[in-house]
Amino acid sequence: MVELEIVAEGLRFPEGPVVMDDGAVLVVEIEAGNLTRVDPADGTTEVVANLGGGPNGAAVGPDGRIYVCNNGGFEWSHRRGYTVPGHQARDYRGGSIQAVDLNTGEVETVASEVGGRGLKGPNDLVFDRFGGMWFTDHGKTRPRDRDQGGLYYGRPLEGTWSEVVHPLDAPNGVGLSPDGSVVHVAETHTCRLLSWTLASAGVPAPDNPPGGRFVARPAGRKLFDSLAVEEGGNIAVATIGTSGISVFAPTGEEVDFVPTDDPLTTNIAFGGEDMRTAYITLSGTGRLARCRWPRPGLRPEF
Repeated sequence: MVELEIVAEGLRFPEGPVVMDDGAVLVVEIEAGNLTRVDPADGTTEVVANLGGGPNGAAVGPDGRIYVCNNGGFEWSHRRGYTVPGHQARDYRGGSIQAVDLNTGEVETVASEVGGRGLKGPNDLVFDRFGGMWFTDHGKTRPRDRDQGGLYYGRPLEGTWSEVVHPLDAPNGVGLSPDGSVVHVAETHTCRLLSWTLASAGVPAPDNPPGGRFVARPAGRKLFDSLAVEEGGNIAVATIGTSGISVFAPTGEEVDFVPTDDPLTTNIAFGGEDMRTAYITLSGTGRLARCRWPRPGLRPEF
């Protein structure tokens, strides 16, 4: 039985946890527009930078900066003790990829369009061993319509970006297999986990099925959020509705489910010397939790 320990409270819809080498955990606070450092020893927090809009997924890049998917912001509601994101923010000006210098707090927008098309709602990202960045664009929802999303690849140090798969239905979490040969994407509304075998960095193999290879979809009315990959290749996906983390083998079998007490459980990241300390964002209640994970997580490239 996995037991959750609350590390920090009072966060404004935390997401995108990043476990640093010194043990600190960075999270974004989507509602507040902040990148925030959490001390896991005592739960104290410090704002590193205000990014505006809606900072979402985050990861350390090859230059040591923290790269952030900014979805451009939501309208928010507070009901029954939960903070809930909604439609596209009234002051929305588009989505972007940002980079934060941890020493100075300086924020740089490194991409706001790909192929001449503006980014709508970048959501999650992962770096490969070559310094390339996979990211999803979830799109934005308005009262009577919503965007089609996609999967993108970029080399931020070179300033090159490409659209790899479009359209996808609200793509959210993205991760790479341990050997880097497969990219995984979780769609939110369909609650589908999809995969593409790669021919080279940023390039899917030509024999992938249209729209990717279907891996898994849990039964019932559920939504997928962000994900992380275990060292052994399993994919751990934050699951909204059943409140927890669903773990799937790359072949599609559900091998584990770790429950939480927040229906808006949005992300998981691994850290510690043996990569078995899991940090989970309980976003609806504004908390960061920690637990001893049954298996080691995959160590990020940077």
